[in-house]
Amino acid sequence: MTASVRALGEAADGKASTGGAAGAAAPARAAAAATEAILADALEGTHRGVVVDSPPGAGKSTLVVRAARELAAAGHPLMVIAQTNAQVDDLVDRLATADPELPVGRLHSSEPRPYDPVLERHPAVRTSAKPADLAGMDVVVSTAAKWAWVSTEEPWRHAIVDEAYQMRSDALLAVAGLFERALFVGDPGQLDPFSQVGADQWAGQAHDPSASAVSTLLAHNPGLPQHRLPVSWRLPYSAAELVSRAFYPYTPFRSGTGPGERRLTFAAPADGSPVDAVLDEAAASGWGLLELPAARTPRTDPEAVAAVARLVHRMRERAGTTRGERDAPGGAGTPLGPDRIAVGTAHRDQAAAVRAALADLAPAGGTAGEGAAGGGAAARVTVDTANRLQGREFDVTVVLHPLSGRPDATAFHLETGRLCVLASRHRHACVVVCRAGVAELLDEHPATEPVQLGAATPAPDGWEAHQAVLAHLAEHRVPAG
Repeated sequence: MTASVRALGEAADGKASTGGAAGAAAPARAAAAATEAILADALEGTHRGVVVDSPPGAGKSTLVVRAARELAAAGHPLMVIAQTNAQVDDLVDRLATADPELPVGRLHSSEPRPYDPVLERHPAVRTSAKPADLAGMDVVVSTAAKWAWVSTEEPWRHAIVDEAYQMRSDALLAVAGLFERALFVGDPGQLDPFSQVGADQWAGQAHDPSASAVSTLLAHNPGLPQHRLPVSWRLPYSAAELVSRAFYPYTPFRSGTGPGERRLTFAAPADGSPVDAVLDEAAASGWGLLELPAARTPRTDPEAVAAVARLVHRMRERAGTTRGERDAPGGAGTPLGPDRIAVGTAHRDQAAAVRAALADLAPAGGTAGEGAAGGGAAARVTVDTANRLQGREFDVTVVLHPLSGRPDATAFHLETGRLCVLASRHRHACVVVCRAGVAELLDEHPATEPVQLGAATPAPDGWEAHQAVLAHLAEHRVPAG
């Protein structure tokens, strides 16, 4: 761990905000100091790379936009590399919104509808499938896959790699010749890079193509500056300590808010059911566990799916309201709309089952899952897998636990990034639906994956992270009956 990381860690490890303007100033100062140190290294440093670790909701996109604008303003045209087209479009939109005069190029594929039409509202944004059409632009943004097909006589002086922990090292190798210096920004707690082919034969090798770009970069360049953003502005005070301890043991962070600064309330009273009881527990504490009886079930456990759908349905029926630092002091708060609720699952078939269950409830209460036949509120409740929820933010989330009802604990279900994503999308509360017996399941199924000499050991360990989260959720447990 470098000195810069240690110094920022000491700043972030102090007591969290205790509320009010004075309490909010401490995390704001820590975040501002971290940002200035990062920008100084990126703009004025001599190293070929700068690495920034960002916990959930720490302002990663804001940092990328600011760094791009400052580099461009200093006369340093740059390329920006993201991992998906959605990420590229979001960055271009953010850049153009923050600086309407900034010439930004969006390099895209030759497929029909290759970019979000929202970019067309920005007059300074130019889109093209040909790099030559974007020559001379201050900033050019595209995916790593598209940049891999670009050749240039002279490399870019600067580059920014967004979501760098989602980028495989082979993808970095394919574009490394295009730039001289780069700022790598990403969340080390998210899901590992995805590979459609097995990569066991390369495990432990110096150039494992399936390893993340950042891990390979640091393995070969251990002296590169490493920074981190020390404050999560998304996670509430009730969640930051758990998520930090369970998933970021070496890069801890704090919440930008203090206890009581965010509140979730329901206008309609509880009906005495376990569903309403766990919603009230989550509103009061930020966490809730609706525990179903222990059983080995199919992956699309009908009882668990129905419980998830019922939780979303009751949130809408009880007319939830959120209050926080974004609301006017003394105001009425913000209604908990369907677009601010998300359901997270481990598998696509589970998400599809939840959508269908929500659609069945829609005629009675007007709520359904994303993709259901109904319109209005029905289409705005997001139901998706952890992979597709990465980077997104909601007020309340309902999570179907990855190990609920399973007969075993596989590497897929124990992956720390999956549980981290599911547990870190919310601003106010997270409700988990899970069958009893997961702690015993973990004890009965220790890790059996083969040990590869030289391969980096995941940190934190998936077994340990799951146990930490389960122990915390046990304090907010409501039996389903």
